[in-house]
Amino acid sequence: MSRRRRALKRQIDPDPVYNSYVLAKFINKVMIDGKKALSRKIVYNALDQFAKKVKAEDPLAAFEQALENAKPTLEVKSRRIGGATYQVPVEIPADRRTSMAMKWIITYSNEKVGKSMEDGLAQELADCYNNQGSSIKKKDDTHKMAEANKAFAHYKW
Repeated sequence: MSRRRRALKRQIDPDPVYNSYVLAKFINKVMIDGKKALSRKIVYNALDQFAKKVKAEDPLAAFEQALENAKPTLEVKSRRIGGATYQVPVEIPADRRTSMAMKWIITYSNEKVGKSMEDGLAQELADCYNNQGSSIKKKDDTHKMAEANKAFAHYKW
């Protein structure tokens, strides 16, 4: 029996416009220095631009599809066995998959040179929706790494 105290996940309120928990979490990840109103403005404007780019009637459904396309299913974890360190492929829990996809989308949106955060976010979401772009490449690289180390899958713990 585990002696650890597991932290309880706090439930966040849904966002006020689309009433979505996933979008509320995304807004919180975009937020810097506690400026939630600014991050909401950025995300909502980016969603509008994104919906126009991909010609979607429902921006929330399109956002969720883009996020689903960016979610990885496997990753590698280092495992030390008998003096050697192996990269062991493991499946990713659902909440971590979502969190990783959001982090990648936001990171690559920030890195777009010469564009505002709104424009970069709209562009990256459109790329994810169409299964291309930096976030999708990162997901594919993660999957390739897990596939290459499939021989060490029996070291899973």
